[in-house]
Amino acid sequence: MKRVYILEQNFENIDFSKGVLEKGEYENCIFRNCNFEYKDLSGFNFNDCEFIGCNLSMAQLVGTAFHDVNFKECKMLGLQFNDCNEFGLSFKFDGCALNNSSFYQTSIKKTIFKNSKLIEVDFAECDLSNAIFSGCDLSGAVFDGTNLEKADFRTSVNYSIDSSSNKLKKAKFSLSEIYGLLYKLDIEIDKNS
Repeated sequence: MKRVYILEQNFENIDFSKGVLEKGEYENCIFRNCNFEYKDLSGFNFNDCEFIGCNLSMAQLVGTAFHDVNFKECKMLGLQFNDCNEFGLSFKFDGCALNNSSFYQTSIKKTIFKNSKLIEVDFAECDLSNAIFSGCDLSGAVFDGTNLEKADFRTSVNYSIDSSSNKLKKAKFSLSEIYGLLYKLDIEIDKNS
């Protein structure tokens, strides 16, 4: 099957779940309000692309390359980012719903998660050093064997991180969410004192 190279194109309001998106490399492209739900994006390359208001829920990502890709206000439920091509894997999320997605064993240092729902996301054995979680809901997110050195959680909520099974050196947290670090100790914290 022939691979295409698409440069600087805009795709708007297209339902790719029913239509064809040619397999290949997409560079500096913008996808706005497009539907990729359940789409097989395996082997696609996205370089310096933007996805705005798109639905990528349950898309297949085996060997998919994301290099400097921005996702803004996208629905991205159940994605297996651990299946992506690891080489140069880098993206940013703003206002996205990534519930039930997996980043298991990925190296995504310095990734920015902004105003996103990360409910029950699997970050086990992930390298998230220097990552920024700004205004995110991390209810039920899994951190186990995760490198969170210098990560910033100060404006995020509902995380539970076991300090004995994750690297937390110089990570930043807010006092109001400190329970998320102490829950494992089975102690009572008086929020009124």
